[in-house]
Amino acid sequence: TWYRKTFRLPEGAADRHVFLEFQGVRQAAEVFVNGQEIGLSENGVMAFGFDITKALKSGGNVVAVRVDNDWKYRERATNTPYQWSDMNFYANYGGINKPVRLHITGGVYQTLPLYSNLGTTGTYIWADGFDIAGQSATVHVESQVHADHAQDVTYKAIVRDLNGKVVATIDGGGAALKAGETTTLSAQAKIDGLRFWSWGYGYLYTVTTVLKDASGHVIDAVDTRTGFRKTEFDHGMFRLNDRVLMLKGYAQRTTDEWPAVGVDVPPWITDFSDKLITHDNGNLVRWMHVTPSKQQVESSDRIGLLTNMPAGDSEGDPKGRRWEQRVELMRDAIIYNRNDPSIIFYESGNKGISEDHMAQMKAVRDQYDPHGGRAIGSREMLDSRIAEYGGEMLYINKSAGKPLWAHEYSRDEAARAYEDDWTPPFHKDAPDYNRNNDSMAVEDVKRWWDYYQQRPGSGDRVSAGGVKIGFTDSNSHFRGDNNYRRSGVLDAVRLPKDAWFAHRVMWGGWVSSDDPATYIIGHWTYAAGTVKPVYVVSNGDRVELFLNGKSLGQGQKSDGFLFTFPDVHFEPGGLTAVASYKNGQKSQYSLKTAGKPAKIRLTPHYGPRGFTADGDDLMLVDVEVVDKDGQRAPTAFNTIHFHLTGAAVWKGGIAQMEGPSDPAKKDSSNGVEATDLPVELGVNRVLIRATTKAGQVHLTATADGLQSAALDTISHAVAKPVGGLSSVFASDYQPSDLSRGPTPLTPSFTPFQTTIPVASITAGSNAQDAAFSHDDNEKTAWSSDGTPANAW
Repeated sequence: TWYRKTFRLPEGAADRHVFLEFQGVRQAAEVFVNGQEIGLSENGVMAFGFDITKALKSGGNVVAVRVDNDWKYRERATNTPYQWSDMNFYANYGGINKPVRLHITGGVYQTLPLYSNLGTTGTYIWADGFDIAGQSATVHVESQVHADHAQDVTYKAIVRDLNGKVVATIDGGGAALKAGETTTLSAQAKIDGLRFWSWGYGYLYTVTTVLKDASGHVIDAVDTRTGFRKTEFDHGMFRLNDRVLMLKGYAQRTTDEWPAVGVDVPPWITDFSDKLITHDNGNLVRWMHVTPSKQQVESSDRIGLLTNMPAGDSEGDPKGRRWEQRVELMRDAIIYNRNDPSIIFYESGNKGISEDHMAQMKAVRDQYDPHGGRAIGSREMLDSRIAEYGGEMLYINKSAGKPLWAHEYSRDEAARAYEDDWTPPFHKDAPDYNRNNDSMAVEDVKRWWDYYQQRPGSGDRVSAGGVKIGFTDSNSHFRGDNNYRRSGVLDAVRLPKDAWFAHRVMWGGWVSSDDPATYIIGHWTYAAGTVKPVYVVSNGDRVELFLNGKSLGQGQKSDGFLFTFPDVHFEPGGLTAVASYKNGQKSQYSLKTAGKPAKIRLTPHYGPRGFTADGDDLMLVDVEVVDKDGQRAPTAFNTIHFHLTGAAVWKGGIAQMEGPSDPAKKDSSNGVEATDLPVELGVNRVLIRATTKAGQVHLTATADGLQSAALDTISHAVAKPVGGLSSVFASDYQPSDLSRGPTPLTPSFTPFQTTIPVASITAGSNAQDAAFSHDDNEKTAWSSDGTPANAW
């Protein structure tokens, strides 16, 4: 497909450098300016850029981009396919699917962090010499500077806090630049009173690196938004700002798509989604297979979400040009994202790689990000001497050295519509990728308990944690008998399932689950005569269940966090679980029987600027079926008819629609863009896209037998582009989330087990391997020779 964009340069820009920055295009992009071929990008993942100065002319200019997103696309120069362009791992949302920016500079300028095509590395900012308790660190800044002509310059950095207040000015001295020279200028200084970036505390600074000429005039200035934090990876654990943090979160496909709009969402939607990880008490997202977009990385910066950043991979350890492509992509990704504090891990592969390949990846990190406090490793790599972290998919690995954490645990799936065996549509629970919500939540509790028992504090060898696959359902691929994948704790429009609430209970705290919390799985609206188990997830020591104020006794505790009440007879009213703790604290959770479905309720969600008429913004609208008192009806599956008018475009939602009788066909509709969409368990969510015209927007929702609902809103005008160029960036309006507060200065856990050193081992056979049974290598083991006489 072809894209074309017409623009005029701003006044005074005719004799300056002009660069195009594409944050990413899928798959290959040929770029032309005024009919002149500028360049080619082919990897389909990373940012790239071109100097288009010589192709520009006075008056109107036309940028044309030809995009080829063929699954089987091959690199032109070598006829080599890209390993990560794989329909099992990287959904093909083709075209220009990330932002494009125009940069205008003088003849002496700080370069862009776009190594491919431009060969430049931009600005690099890091800190060391941390005094966490004293709130100080030494901040270093480096800028790669190019000079078209000889120039005497001075270099400095201005550090501003979240409120725009200058907290430090760092003097880098002067330099005499030669014509045609590209060099690096640097500065550093100790800064007091720093607020350190942390989990759920996205404190960011704006560092402005400035070049001035001999007369003191600013000739170039670059703003970099960054944060400062201290990291350590040792003793099998991860430390953030001197405090041990057990890693817990989700493995998510990097496309992170939404129904009907794919990857094309405004920044506030990305923040909305990512906050559902940190507000679930998760702290890590493992983006899978390819590098996340800059928008995703910046979102993690703002909300305090640790990030695992891959380059490009499907699975395997290729050789030759296919491996070189992966190394080049890692190089570009590191240079582009090395100032983002949220990135903690660089993932060199979705599966183990050779020591030689691991050494190559580490060399790239050491060259371009030697001071960023980031570990580089790969999935597996349990016995690697080079990888700085590792971990299997489904197993419980422990280490006394580099941290090992589970890269994908609990792969079971459940559609949000399928609650349990007693709630319509009475889906049959099956253990292989096809559960109900209640059993999926129970299974997730069991799986996490496996890791929690091996947490920091359990001896010298510990598990560093793990991430569950996945975070959200995906309508880009499927398994089991559904027509889109249901392994998320949220559905595709980010409505939570029971598993989301279960994790929020278990994950409270930095290591131990020490924030009192309780949750009852499911609802309490059933047919008369129903007898069912009630499952309660709690970090309490005991849980007592009350029905309409009458005690049903204590739950059967299992798997650390699960309390089961096997045969509870349904009775309309209130169901309350009360958890008790050894220290005298209590926590509780209640459910209430809903009345008959009576009416529809609409609830909108907007970004911080409201609904913005920029052609890109989205409004989310929750639609609920409620009883006469306004309580959601958790067994309602009414079909809602939506009607939209005004300055907006209907994009709709997603649901499990009626499909063919043969599940193997997997071609039932998921309702994307349909204006008739059912609620599931009483709720659904739809998306509405803004146009470029401001004005009234009116949405109505009707259903047979229910009181209808209506929603009126206004899309707000934004500053009009001048000459086809806009200087309004939606990400600038996104606030940081500081709700969790800074890293506490107290220890995050109390040791509860002590490792006893092994003095010696005797064995009936293979005695020379006996030490392998307790060493710190997860890939070594002792086993008997198989002779019955020696089996003791």
